[in-house]
Amino acid sequence: MNYDAALGLALSRLHDEGRYRTFIDIERQRGNFPQATWRRPDGTSAQITVWCGNDYLGMGQHPVVLEAMAQAMASAGAGSGGTRNISGTTRYHKELEAELADLHGKGAALVFTSAYVANDATLSTLPKLLPGLIIYSDALNHASMIEGVRRNGGAKRIFRHNDLDHLRALLAADDPSLPKLIAFESVYSMDGDFGPIKGICDLAQEFGALTYCDEVHAVGMYGPRGAGVAERDGQMGRIDIINGTLAKAYGVFGGYIAASTRMVDAIRSYAPGFIFTTSLPPAVAAGAAASVRFLKTAQDLRDAQQLNARILKLRLKGLGLPIIDHGSHIVPVHVGNPVHCKMLSDMLLESHGIYAQPINFPTVPRGTERLRFTPSPLHGPAEIEALIKAMDALWGHCALNRAEASA
Repeated sequence: MNYDAALGLALSRLHDEGRYRTFIDIERQRGNFPQATWRRPDGTSAQITVWCGNDYLGMGQHPVVLEAMAQAMASAGAGSGGTRNISGTTRYHKELEAELADLHGKGAALVFTSAYVANDATLSTLPKLLPGLIIYSDALNHASMIEGVRRNGGAKRIFRHNDLDHLRALLAADDPSLPKLIAFESVYSMDGDFGPIKGICDLAQEFGALTYCDEVHAVGMYGPRGAGVAERDGQMGRIDIINGTLAKAYGVFGGYIAASTRMVDAIRSYAPGFIFTTSLPPAVAAGAAASVRFLKTAQDLRDAQQLNARILKLRLKGLGLPIIDHGSHIVPVHVGNPVHCKMLSDMLLESHGIYAQPINFPTVPRGTERLRFTPSPLHGPAEIEALIKAMDALWGHCALNRAEASA
């Protein structure tokens, strides 16, 4: 077999479909978020505004976080030195897990190298702990949840996105004596819509199922202390396992689960994705703990972010652009064609100094390609005005439809 030719064919398919992904080389500027330096392939550079990052609140540049990381680095050095079982547990990891358990009102928390790993490791391990477990998974769950459910070797049921009637029918059709778990998200990041948490918890209570909620795009962003949409909606105590990230609103790196002490202990003891992975560097754990602690009382940042999101949506709607608005902090603009989506992204960057990465298949279904904007509290009126003018000009230049997409 000609292996190189096979690889070339696979890459050619991506190019032919207009969805070959390129990396944009940017250098974030400390203390100047959301501004960054774009390093062009030809060696030149330009100043740009980042409009597609997941550092939703700018905490990756916050002095509280940077100081905590600097102190930990000076004290403990760079790496952790091993897995959590073999020399990789420090006071910084324990303090971070204590902050997270307190945040979610759970008995314990467990930190992983990413929320992807936390989802995959936890969902693939649960059937070993609960023989016969059936997992009911929302059709639009994140790839990490899909992978964890796929790898666990147990039974799975896929319910239509946010469709409580379909979920009820699936639950009712299965043996009531078997263990069950419902896995879903609180904020689905590509459309920015919310999961029906109360309705799912009601069904879980009725059918004796556990609940597993991915709050990755919600932690730090919603609720009185930033614990997520479940906290905002008064449902956090009804969620058995909460998955979250430290790499988005908290601005650092890593992921976690929060659950009962016994559940966390079982996952800690059985999940290969935890057992055999080197732990977070102490400085990262310290910075994440500082960010979680700070955002528990930083409602002003959450309010400012939500205000900017509302302003941006209103301005884009005023242009007649097809935005998808479910009331969350995420602002998707529907394009519907991978080539056009990439073209718009390139023109925004090259002509207007605005970075918004195109979102194409398989991240979203074919025909729903989009630009996805994530305003932060630090995107000021000048940045918003520049984006609005650029989108208006480019939308007209490309002769794209201005009929508004349905929410």
